[in-house]
Amino acid sequence: MGNISPTFDTPSIEVGDGIGGLILSVLLWIGMTILIILLLIVLEAIFWFSLFIILAMLYWIFFRALKFVFNKSKETKGDIGVSAVYSLAYTLLYVGWVFGIVYLSEIMK
Repeated sequence: MGNISPTFDTPSIEVGDGIGGLILSVLLWIGMTILIILLLIVLEAIFWFSLFIILAMLYWIFFRALKFVFNKSKETKGDIGVSAVYSLAYTLLYVGWVFGIVYLSEIMK
């Protein structure tokens, strides 16, 4: 197994010299500018959609955690120890996975 690296053939557009080459170069430049703008618009749409999904997930998790806390309020009323155990457990369940993902992403770098 030697040092084998793939070779890529990149396209080359030879427009030539003179007025024809100048006009074709300007047209290609305008075309690539339009293509880049369209790709940036698509990238922006993907970014905002991803941000919306992440915020919706966090919203759902937050209100689900609140629902669990209020469901346990009758059991923990007047008992700070049991209340602290429930709050610690819900904190670990609902926030711990975020820290786990960040930790794993740091390890895998």
